[in-house]
Amino acid sequence: MAIYEWTSQVRRGILEYCILLLISKQPRYGYELVTLLDKWEPLAITEGTLYPLLRRLLKENYIESYWQESESGPPRKYYSLTVAGQLFLETISVEWKNLAQAVDDIQTYREEERT
Repeated sequence: MAIYEWTSQVRRGILEYCILLLISKQPRYGYELVTLLDKWEPLAITEGTLYPLLRRLLKENYIESYWQESESGPPRKYYSLTVAGQLFLETISVEWKNLAQAVDDIQTYREEERT
């Protein structure tokens, strides 16, 4: 498997988690999410990647959307977490911490530490 394929598979779930985290802090519109994720180069995405993910999260009832007038242009579609989305995010957060800790443990594991 090429590194691009591996990275793509790993990013898919992590992007969903990061998008939910950003939306949990305050309602966001699509282009705002793209711009925010650009701050972390490995998480940078295009609108073509973002909007299908947002549609799936809407369909799964993890987020909801509403239109709001913009001071600098046309109305924007904002996304916010639903109660189900908040619960899902809390579950993902626990799983992420467990996975990250396990990977960290493996990275520092020494064979002689086995008991």
